[in-house]
Amino acid sequence: MNSPHLPPSYLLDPERTQSAEDIARHLALAFAATAAERDHRGGTPKAERDALRASGLLRLVIPSEFGGGGSDWPTVMRTVRILATSDSSVAHVYAFHHLMLATVRLFSRPEQWQPWYEHTAAHDWFWGNALNPLDERTIARRFSGWREFSGRKSFCSGALDSEMLIASALDQETRQLLVAAVPTLRSGISVHSDWDNIGQRQTDSGSVDFERVRVEEHEILADPGPLSTPFSCLRPLLAQLILANIYLGIAEGAYGDARHYTLNEARAWHRAQVDQLWQDPYVLNHYGEFWAGLEGVRCLIERAAEHFDAAWQQDEALNEAGRGEVALAIAAAKVAATRVGLDVTSRMFEVTGARSTHAGLRLDRHWRNLRTHTLHDPVDYKLRELGEWALLQHYPTPSFYS
Repeated sequence: MNSPHLPPSYLLDPERTQSAEDIARHLALAFAATAAERDHRGGTPKAERDALRASGLLRLVIPSEFGGGGSDWPTVMRTVRILATSDSSVAHVYAFHHLMLATVRLFSRPEQWQPWYEHTAAHDWFWGNALNPLDERTIARRFSGWREFSGRKSFCSGALDSEMLIASALDQETRQLLVAAVPTLRSGISVHSDWDNIGQRQTDSGSVDFERVRVEEHEILADPGPLSTPFSCLRPLLAQLILANIYLGIAEGAYGDARHYTLNEARAWHRAQVDQLWQDPYVLNHYGEFWAGLEGVRCLIERAAEHFDAAWQQDEALNEAGRGEVALAIAAAKVAATRVGLDVTSRMFEVTGARSTHAGLRLDRHWRNLRTHTLHDPVDYKLRELGEWALLQHYPTPSFYS
């Protein structure tokens, strides 16, 4: 399949007038044409990933001095959300690419992350995920000047068709979590096409095998290392912010599809005594609730992104309280995005009618994608974190999920 058409004027270039959001909108429009069919097929969205490479968006957050776009995190999050309105799988791997870039920045020394940033910007590398701290099957053995990773990782989103991986293993002796940045094509790494879930079907979130993979010491992200300072503890908060933006994007996509169907395809219920479905007062009530819910989530997510970006700019000067405030803002946004998103993607059928359930339309993909993604970590635990703050004034304890 050929890559979605991307005219040169849409390439990310500081000398051009097109914004990152404009480029994302153009890509989202192109991706939407095949999103339903690709959801049914599953597998790797190769053409769409190549279009992202060509667009320059993969270097969006990389500082300009290293060849990147030099954008802030609110801009990155808006591009994630725009892509998710039409294709949440592609938005997922795109967003996780930026999460992996943030991981090397937060966990490693400048002499490590700066060359990786330069190479990524120069060659439009795609970064994939093989970290998953809850999967402890990958073990690291220590040798003189290097480590050996062996085992399997699950939920490795975007690992297929990537140039670089963020991988983790447990030290065989100390059981310490080690995180490394390694080329995906390194000998001993096998990325499997074994992802076949009900939603997010083109995220390639299957498994990766490590068979006696050599990892050099300079590839280990150990200084300052995972979750060792308030600044390095921003990594899980970025992951949560990404999820919230994907959820909102899915909900906005579902809302847009429902609105189009209501206005152009759906028929009024015979007892409504109206000519068009959009004249039905119950339908109008549903849309009013959808809009109010989405507007609330948009405000919370924009606020959370601004909080996160301000904390990012503080670098190592960030303290625990500053990090805690960001955690609370993002947790509130994620809870709202989850609840409103599941509501909109489920109730959209109440404003579109029985014909909208035709399998060819695949409007159920919005709910399937959101339901699959929102189980990434239970929202009840986000509510518990917010409750501990609301009642006891305790900030969330940093972990890979909070």
